[in-house]
Amino acid sequence: MSWRYGRLAVGLALFGASVALMLAAGLGVPSWDVLHQGIAERTGLPIGLVVNLVAVGVLLLWVPLRQRPGVGTVANVLAVGPVVDLTLAALLPGHWTAQVGYLLAGIALNGVAIGLYVGAGLGPGPRDGLMTGLAARGHPIRVVRTAIEVAVVAAGWLLGGTVGVGTALYAVAIGPLVHHLLPRLAVKDPACPRSK
Repeated sequence: MSWRYGRLAVGLALFGASVALMLAAGLGVPSWDVLHQGIAERTGLPIGLVVNLVAVGVLLLWVPLRQRPGVGTVANVLAVGPVVDLTLAALLPGHWTAQVGYLLAGIALNGVAIGLYVGAGLGPGPRDGLMTGLAARGHPIRVVRTAIEVAVVAAGWLLGGTVGVGTALYAVAIGPLVHHLLPRLAVKDPACPRSK
């Protein structure tokens, strides 16, 4: 059981680092952050508070999907933000080639991170629980994840969030990446969804 917690911890750390890489690239923020920015822009609330409020809202969507939070859900909310801040502080701004490298590494690392922490079977993050809940109803993860990412980008953009080439690339790449990696990185447990 302790190795599952280790996978969770590594996955969450990699997730925070991947978000920081995409932010440091400056080529467009990840899908959910477009929504967070847009809501913060419209309401005047700090973006950190918006992230938490959106997480609570997404958790409410779990109810009809019969998703249950776990220790991984709580750990996701508590751990990712500090890792993002620490990683951003360590990254140096660079030439456009470094920006592209940050973006591509961030997207790839994000897929691995999601496979590890969701695959640990200790409870997905709030946004990932929405994905796993819909996938459990017979929909392929790549389709569900891509649809969610595109929907949040559209809503965030309409609210005034920043959209760039990195946002579009993330939105279309993360679904297939998670679809491919989750079954390979998941603990062999019936509670962990398999891609279809």
